[in-house]
Amino acid sequence: METKFRAAVIGTGAISKEHLSFLAKSEHAHLASVCDLSKAAASYAARRYGADSTYTDYQQMLREVKPDVVHILTPPHTHKQIARDCLQAGVHVFCEKPITPTYDEFKELWTLAQSCARWLIENQNYCFNEQILAIKDIVAEGSIGEIQEIEVRLALDIRSGGPFADENLPNPIHKLPAGAVHDFITHLCSLVVRFLPDFDRVSAAWSNHGGGDLFKYDDLDAIVIAGSKHARIRFSCHALPQCFYVTVRGAKGYVETDLFQPYLRYVKPRGGKLISPLINHFVNGWELMNASFRNFRRKIMQKTPYEGVHRLLDKTYKALTDGNEPPISFEDMERTNRLVNALLMEVNRV
Repeated sequence: METKFRAAVIGTGAISKEHLSFLAKSEHAHLASVCDLSKAAASYAARRYGADSTYTDYQQMLREVKPDVVHILTPPHTHKQIARDCLQAGVHVFCEKPITPTYDEFKELWTLAQSCARWLIENQNYCFNEQILAIKDIVAEGSIGEIQEIEVRLALDIRSGGPFADENLPNPIHKLPAGAVHDFITHLCSLVVRFLPDFDRVSAAWSNHGGGDLFKYDDLDAIVIAGSKHARIRFSCHALPQCFYVTVRGAKGYVETDLFQPYLRYVKPRGGKLISPLINHFVNGWELMNASFRNFRRKIMQKTPYEGVHRLLDKTYKALTDGNEPPISFEDMERTNRLVNALLMEVNRV
């Protein structure tokens, strides 16, 4: 019988459902423990997903349970210390984004992970959504030509409700360098660097269009330039409805999706110059019609845009089992966190 890796989860917030539901069913992992400052929350999660034990002190959990892998799902300002303690205890770390508030702290953690010979992985789950993997395959086959432009656009009405909007109980995310928007820019940047590995210069406009003291910013409009190639990163609370568009344009065509309402629009040379637009309209119209049925089914089945989390976790545990490289490399994380840092630098602000 194949040995399973003993996994532990620290933090039982909203995202923990995705991690816990994966661990409860995984062929390569066993849910050994759940830890949360709230004993009731830890106990509930353990009962629901079949964990062996619960703790309110993660250091005690590390000593007594001795897990192989820890999933850190706590607020970002706590990640560095918890990850440090886990790595020094000889545990692989899978950490929610942003892995640390700053680029320098990320590099410090990575150096420690290397010295401890343990994995340190940031959850860049949207890079593993089905549509993004399909776009990567299309780019690799060369049918849209050499990449020229990338656009990642996220619209979320985080001011009108939810975890960031309560002025009486401010979310700790507001204390990050970019405030509430910082909770999302790892996703935006990780998608950009998948298709634009490096960059020469960045120009970022940070705004607080809604005003008030709770939000540092509620809007980001940034341009990233790498030679003749460009990327645009856009976050808005005000240009609704909610969407998460990713567009990759090449010299011959383009491909795009909305990760909140998944579809794949794929425009490439199809036939002669005159007839190609008509064929593309027909092919993509058929895809959009089918996508409407698929997305209706997704709503009924209560499927979320987090489907990439399970795929990434499955690849991670399989890589551990087989002794292969992790699905999120140091280069993936370094480029992502370096781009986040560049967006935040005063010298790059307009």
